[in-house]
Amino acid sequence: MNSATILSDGPGTPAPDPSPKRRRRRFAGLVAIGLVAAAVAVWAAGAFNGHPARTQGVSDNNDPVSIATVTKGTLSSQLTANGTLQYTTPGGSDYSVVNQESGTFSKLPSAGAVFSRGQVLYRVSNSPVILLYGDTPVYRSLSEGDRGPDVRELNENLVALGHSDYGYLAADSDYFSSATKYALEQLQDALGETETGTLAEGQAVFLPGQIRVTTISATLGTNAGPGAAIMQATSTNRQVVVDLDASEQSEVRAGDHVQITLPDGQATPGVVSSIGTVASTSGNSSTLPVYITLTHPKAAGTLDQAPVTVQITSAQIKNTLIVPIDALLALSGGGYAVETVQANGVHQLVAVTLGTFDDAAGNVQVTGELSAGQRIVVPSV
Repeated sequence: MNSATILSDGPGTPAPDPSPKRRRRRFAGLVAIGLVAAAVAVWAAGAFNGHPARTQGVSDNNDPVSIATVTKGTLSSQLTANGTLQYTTPGGSDYSVVNQESGTFSKLPSAGAVFSRGQVLYRVSNSPVILLYGDTPVYRSLSEGDRGPDVRELNENLVALGHSDYGYLAADSDYFSSATKYALEQLQDALGETETGTLAEGQAVFLPGQIRVTTISATLGTNAGPGAAIMQATSTNRQVVVDLDASEQSEVRAGDHVQITLPDGQATPGVVSSIGTVASTSGNSSTLPVYITLTHPKAAGTLDQAPVTVQITSAQIKNTLIVPIDALLALSGGGYAVETVQANGVHQLVAVTLGTFDDAAGNVQVTGELSAGQRIVVPSV
């Protein structure tokens, strides 16, 4: 007499966790199966009893079932999520433009305006405040004889703007030399300003690179006071930002390949550039921002704050056994199994160890006493 058998890792062996959270819903049915699994050990000895496969599910589960096949091939671990295509800055925080001049705001930019090194960002009492590149904020006036990282940044900018004649000014020098003074006079002349050869504290704003203004908090014609943040800006680069469930962080790494589906349905490739380290909490869930760079930025046209769908491929396993996730059954002693259909129609539960999940395709990597081509039972759609 043929009988169904249950293979497991032994009583009390903990089941491998097939989650994170996104899989919990998928395994809700497995929990229900687990509740009746205490009876499975008794039922399995004679439930099939050599009879052909039934049209109903295992045990007394009345869900209809169908037949799938164990396959062998390449499985990609893929995660699908919603994101937003937007202008961003490294680390996710906007740049804050802090004014150090005194007077009256006589010219302010509009939201969306883009500025590069050496351009006039705004004016106070008609005096220009220019954008220079650097990470050290302005905290003093600079003149000949000064030293420091802010002087090095000034020299780097003057050389990059082409105001260092004959190579006398070294871009990596942290000393305000006569060559720095001469180059600064050239920049002031190009701006139509008096050639003082010194940089007053409020005459420049240092930011990491080219910027795109997002919001203006200053008002034209009002008093300009030192130390006030007057506008916010981002870099001119667009990225897709995905708020990833914190429990899924370990599944995604910088460098993972991504397929981005734009609002018009077109797909374009991208890559995970960074993952935030500060979680945002809402209710019982926590998320971390994932930043994705478009491989071909022009494919997104002029989109900003656009909803997109991303499919992140975090791993790829070759030459492995693959079954549908829905084929998994929870065992009462721990672990999971699939219900196989033998050539003579006999059903048998075979324990499996779970590996990588491909959520996008609904498949999972398994190891166990299975072979490619074997028929297995899955729920009918």
